[in-house]
Amino acid sequence: MIDVGIVGGSGYTGGELLRLLANHPEAKVTAVTSRKLSGKPVSLVHPHLKSIYSLNFEALSAKEAAERCDIVFTGVPHGTAMDWVPELLDAGARVIDLSSDYRLPVDVFEKTYGMKHRAPREAVFGLTELHPEVAKAKLVGNPGCYPTGATLAVAPLAKAGLVDRVVYDSKSGISGAGIDPTETSHYPNMAQNVIPYKLTTHRHVPEIKQELERLSPGIRVNFTPHVIPSVRGILTTAHVFAREDAVETLQDKSKVAQIYRDFYKNAPFVRMADSIPRLSSVRGSNFCDISFEPEKDSDRLVVISAIDNLVKGASGQAIQNMNLMAGLDQKTGLWFPGMAP
Repeated sequence: MIDVGIVGGSGYTGGELLRLLANHPEAKVTAVTSRKLSGKPVSLVHPHLKSIYSLNFEALSAKEAAERCDIVFTGVPHGTAMDWVPELLDAGARVIDLSSDYRLPVDVFEKTYGMKHRAPREAVFGLTELHPEVAKAKLVGNPGCYPTGATLAVAPLAKAGLVDRVVYDSKSGISGAGIDPTETSHYPNMAQNVIPYKLTTHRHVPEIKQELERLSPGIRVNFTPHVIPSVRGILTTAHVFAREDAVETLQDKSKVAQIYRDFYKNAPFVRMADSIPRLSSVRGSNFCDISFEPEKDSDRLVVISAIDNLVKGASGQAIQNMNLMAGLDQKTGLWFPGMAP
């Protein structure tokens, strides 16, 4: 049995980790931290977990958490995980960080987030479909929600050397903004509306570029996100423009389908959809559904991906990483369908 700790368990990702781990056959949550809520029951903040957990939030030090846990998830804000991770590692725990602190090289992180990285450590980018080395990692930087759906949508084509440029249009549910209300997530502003934001400067773009450029050096990436009046889910439309010598291949649906099948043959959570993916098909699950359609007499292929931003885009993916790190089948505790309708 894996003893699991959650540092920063009061937010959406912490609550989702608790929900998913409640029925994990090989993991037991032994510690959940929150300095602000120390001594109060977990179910006070996460009422859906009442009678499921009898745990209270605790104000533990990193050393104390590591002594009680084999694997620790850090679900604290960006710039805060770096205050926890080195001590957790030094005390013997393996760590999966759900913040941005260990997803990027230090120089890219500092430029993107405008802060000094106080505690660099070597980490594996935790997109398991692209990084099987997660299994041996001591520290995993869990990917952002947008980069997960965006990267999985195009990775097979990038690896095949077919892509000159990809332009992403992603639409996310409100929970992606976190548990604290904002002007964007305020109901009167969000209802019956679609709000584009950070049109050319979203902080997740370097993660997408990092992963696609690793597969296909020189690929060009553009990304614009939107918030939609949905609680969960990210639907990503990727406009994939072919290299000059690859137009004919991207026009051939059977060839493209084979590229995806071959690339994801050992990726159980990536499903090729028979029609346009729906958020309702993946909501609450760890699946990423993908479909594509070539534009006739064009160099453009349109790829659609759908994920639940809190599961495959955050906590579910973190547990998928934990499974590999613990030598378990990656499906353990995660093999269940979405909540349709």
